[in-house]
Amino acid sequence: MIDLFQPQAGDAELAAVAAVFADRWLGHGPRSAAFEAAFAAHVGVRPEHVLFLNSGTAGLFLATELLGLRPGDEVILPSPSFVAAANAVVRAGGRPVFCDVDARTLNPSAEDIEAAVTPRTKAVVVLHYGGYPGDIARIAARCRAAGRTLIEDCACSVASRADGRAVGTFGDLAMWSFDAAKVLTTGDGGMLYVRDAELAVRARRLAYHGLVQPSGLGHARVSSRWWELDVPEPGRRELGNDLTAAIGTVQLDRLPAFLARRSEIVELYDRELAGCDALRLPPPLPAGHTSSYFFYWVQMAAGLRDRVAAALLRDGIYTTFRYAPLHKVPAFGTGGPALPGAERAAAETLCLPLHPGLGDRDVRRVAAALRGAVAAEGRPVLTREG
Repeated sequence: MIDLFQPQAGDAELAAVAAVFADRWLGHGPRSAAFEAAFAAHVGVRPEHVLFLNSGTAGLFLATELLGLRPGDEVILPSPSFVAAANAVVRAGGRPVFCDVDARTLNPSAEDIEAAVTPRTKAVVVLHYGGYPGDIARIAARCRAAGRTLIEDCACSVASRADGRAVGTFGDLAMWSFDAAKVLTTGDGGMLYVRDAELAVRARRLAYHGLVQPSGLGHARVSSRWWELDVPEPGRRELGNDLTAAIGTVQLDRLPAFLARRSEIVELYDRELAGCDALRLPPPLPAGHTSSYFFYWVQMAAGLRDRVAAALLRDGIYTTFRYAPLHKVPAFGTGGPALPGAERAAAETLCLPLHPGLGDRDVRRVAAALRGAVAAEGRPVLTREG
């Protein structure tokens, strides 16, 4: 089976984990701090503003908690998003309001977001679809002008940039995911960025039970009653650990090679699928933008996508569509306006296998099978505009 994603980890990661075992400190400690510092340098921020967590989802939940949402507060997010984003808004006490996206890029424009704004809008969450930065600079500028908090969901975008600036640093809060499917993986894990220094301190406290000062050996050196607790507000335990941080540090060193191979695969797909009138390929990146190439997606006539995906699965090739439009999910309410871009993308889009473990022969096999499955259906071709 040619899978959609496949983690790339080997001897270097094993050696890093063995070193953690040898030091006999497995929890959140010096290697977590080192990973935070290395990642902060990677995105161009100070290390005290980033926090290594046990998942990207924890980052979303913590980010929305920091908003201090009250009943009736609304948070806008693009409908094609991972369910964790909407869950986080609801659990923080807010109401998710879904905006439309461009049917080709699956990213919202500043105008898409403005169309969903009401007097109750408190914040905006933006997902950089498939690693493509989207309209982030204009969105961030409008949020600042309006006094709205901007949260960047960078789960797909560990190395994406817009005009030389790392995505995740345009807004007020951001999270990255390092689960087993991601470009950089720690198995499970995530990173949270908090622009405001005081809020960053609070985020770190909330991620460890709300404790102002841990009650362990380190605190014993500065307090005569180190077992006493200072908890001004309750939190949860969402910290990452030194085992996964050690893996992440190695993965961060390997990231340039991962990105180079992903870019080669994207270029090979582009060549192998060029001239197939029944398919739309991913749109080109705007000038000044770079992608992490987490997804490679094609689009085809409505009604065809599901049959093509089934044919590819029978041929040993796993494909899928991410992410299902959340404005159609009953848990979040379905009484809002129609979102034609999101609905069209959901009907026409298919994500193909993309990971550094693919050889050129694998990519050509996927492309040939896709062209064959489309041709076998004898469907009408797409226009350029779709």
